[in-house]
Amino acid sequence: MATISTFLSRPPSSRRSIPKLDSSPSSSSYASFPRSAKKRLQLRLPLRLARASQAQKSAPVTSDERVQQVHTIAEFEDALRAAKNRLVVVEYAASNSPNSRKIYPFMVELSRTCSDVDFLLVMGDESEHTRELCRREGVARVPHFGFYKGMEKIHEEEGIVPDQLMGDVLYYGDSHSAVVQLHSRTDVESLIEEQRGENGKLVVLDVGLKHCGPCVKVYPTVVKLSRSMADVVVFARMNGDENDSCMEFLKDMDVVEVPTFLFIKDGEIRGRYVGSGKGELIGEILRYQGVRVT
Repeated sequence: MATISTFLSRPPSSRRSIPKLDSSPSSSSYASFPRSAKKRLQLRLPLRLARASQAQKSAPVTSDERVQQVHTIAEFEDALRAAKNRLVVVEYAASNSPNSRKIYPFMVELSRTCSDVDFLLVMGDESEHTRELCRREGVARVPHFGFYKGMEKIHEEEGIVPDQLMGDVLYYGDSHSAVVQLHSRTDVESLIEEQRGENGKLVVLDVGLKHCGPCVKVYPTVVKLSRSMADVVVFARMNGDENDSCMEFLKDMDVVEVPTFLFIKDGEIRGRYVGSGKGELIGEILRYQGVRVT
């Protein structure tokens, strides 16, 4: 769980500080390997990553991969601009990083299944242009992932594993699941009004924050339940720090920790669950609705 005041007491730029993992096995500095080691490791890189590290800008991207390699700040900004409000996932990698090699194939697989998300690759040791881009984006070690929307960075992770990457993509890029995305108090009130009366369903409102690890962790469960229980439960989500209206709603609902799940039936809040435990969440939903999860 995360306390809302903990996040809001820090400026947005520092809500997710990027530690230096000098001794961590999960990340590598893209400037710390000698040329001989770089050459040996490069021979074992996955084909796409090896091609990227050669800095051949004219080389075409393999047709079955939707990962776009960018070589300059201008190309990077053009890609973000072209994405408009779609989620853009950027892997900052290096040819001498074993962990970049490990995570990159998984990102390629995600790019094939997440058609509404754009994926970029930046090789930090490719040229002075990419080094400057990494410095500008605060990337000290790789693999490092940045998540962008509307030309702005909304999240970043370092030393990430496949399950975390998949969860982040789902949480920050979800636009097709049965979870209703709410962006204001008016959205919440409209949804509650729709579910009033004899035929109304239980509304499970997932309240979180943009940079909340437990919120990201539990969201795949929310998506899965939204599909299996669609006939009897409506799942919705709101990020309290999205705007003033959302934050005011959180205060009015006495939400002080996230994720908090509000259970609303016929216009009234019947209960709440604070936490990210899958079993506990399912149990609370059953308690307030009495349905069988399939």
